[in-house]
Amino acid sequence: MFENKLMAGKRILITGGGTGLGRAMGEQLLALGAELVICGRRRGVCEEAAAQLTAKHGGVVHAYGVDIRDAAAVDAMIEDIFAKGALAGLINNAAGNFISPTEALSPRGFDAIANIVMHGTFYVTHAVGKRWIASGWRPGQPMRSVVSIVVSWVENGGPYVVPSTMSKSAVVGMTKSLAIEWARHGIRLNAVGPGEIPTEGASKRLAPGVTPGTRSRENNPMGRPGEERELANLVTFLLADGCDWLTGQVMMMDGANYMATGGNFYELRKWTPEQWQSARAAIEEQNRKDRAQRTA
Repeated sequence: MFENKLMAGKRILITGGGTGLGRAMGEQLLALGAELVICGRRRGVCEEAAAQLTAKHGGVVHAYGVDIRDAAAVDAMIEDIFAKGALAGLINNAAGNFISPTEALSPRGFDAIANIVMHGTFYVTHAVGKRWIASGWRPGQPMRSVVSIVVSWVENGGPYVVPSTMSKSAVVGMTKSLAIEWARHGIRLNAVGPGEIPTEGASKRLAPGVTPGTRSRENNPMGRPGEERELANLVTFLLADGCDWLTGQVMMMDGANYMATGGNFYELRKWTPEQWQSARAAIEEQNRKDRAQRTA
């Protein structure tokens, strides 16, 4: 689909780049010649991913451990990255989500999502953007590009995932606002809202006990979930040179699901208290395993 070495000479930062969709996007960019910087809360996971990716594709992958909820830690990481070479692109991929009746949410539960998705995405974008602006830009030079991964339900609401809906809507607002404000600095910002693309982490928090992809096979107009390569292809296009006038856009890639079905979690209104209790237990168990991995 793309020219060989399309991304040669570009350094791309991917938050949440050690696993799932972040890793899949990074693998394609690396194969097309980009130099990658991946970060996540578990540095060991990112280092392992970096080693595996370079063993498979060659090239250069830098790994950082950072909690993007910490603005000072984010700025220190970005300072170190730029000291080694300027970035050409940023993928805001790190996120968190889980299903819950909104009345059952605690402030801590809400903040767990909002601090990663809204605050963290802004901290990273701000730290990168201000360094791009300080470095200067003039017409004719390559533009710099930010792609943020959002969700389709920013368009039509997300019952039972209200913290994610609110936070991703804020990211959409940031994308559109900064596309206008930073255009004169040679910076483009776009967002992609993928539908269900099964990954281990998301599946266990959004559909505990359900085989990944089941909902899409039953309800999606195309009769299937999405594939990692499809998201990687769209994001590669948005990061590449050649369509510099494309900025401030939010593209939904879900097989027309959100238009046909709402593309959200409305069907969970039918769950019994016992089903919610089982789902909460499964999510809490997954969170416990994640905490154990981070401290191991």
